[in-house]
Amino acid sequence: MIDLHTHTNESDGTHSPEELIEEAVRAGIEALAITDHDTLAGYAAAVEPARAAGVELLCGIELSTKLRGRSVHLLGYFLERPPSGEFTEWLREMQASRRDRNVRLSAHLRSMGIDVRLEEAEALGRGMTGRPHFARIMVQKGYVADERQAFDDYLDESAPGYVPRIEPQFDEGVERIRAAGGLAVLPHPVRVASGRRIEELLPALCEMGLDGLEIFHSDHSPEEAQYYLKLARKYNLAPGGGSDFH
Repeated sequence: MIDLHTHTNESDGTHSPEELIEEAVRAGIEALAITDHDTLAGYAAAVEPARAAGVELLCGIELSTKLRGRSVHLLGYFLERPPSGEFTEWLREMQASRRDRNVRLSAHLRSMGIDVRLEEAEALGRGMTGRPHFARIMVQKGYVADERQAFDDYLDESAPGYVPRIEPQFDEGVERIRAAGGLAVLPHPVRVASGRRIEELLPALCEMGLDGLEIFHSDHSPEEAQYYLKLARKYNLAPGGGSDFH
């Protein structure tokens, strides 16, 4: 069994890289990709524990990009070796942009009467603090019932508490991944466009150099997975899949 979409607490997951490997072993996972958001730190920390546990570890990442004005995630898989040099420097620039957004997000939420301090969020998210960490604190302090409400009422792109950050365009993300020796894969397409609208979008994404499509995902029904598999074959995209475990 394989899982090509997982996260650690180096981004917005709840398990350390070492704990994730332990969970993978318990679940019978033989090959695992760590795809933390905008960072390779989780993968780097899991290399030795995975080797010791006999789990084949693949280097991955999930980038935050913009596509036609919307935030769209993009998976990158580096099958031969982890990227280095120019790609990792580009990631550092993105991480700096993320922290700048977090400073502004904390101030904006406090102006709305939601007292979530930057240092509180960073205690959870460390170097890769993001909106999910702000959401957890909002739940802890009783401002919302759960993280879903935090996003719906405050943090989602259409919500009044949303604060944008600089994100690369989708085509740049694809180009960066491929230039670093990776494969660019569209994750959870059901979140990008519903129904047949995703098929209308795919020709443009393929023109940008997209390599693969995530078929199996916890958000996809069996019928949707079969539909995405049909699309992957039609557009000559590599099929992927994973739990999106956090």
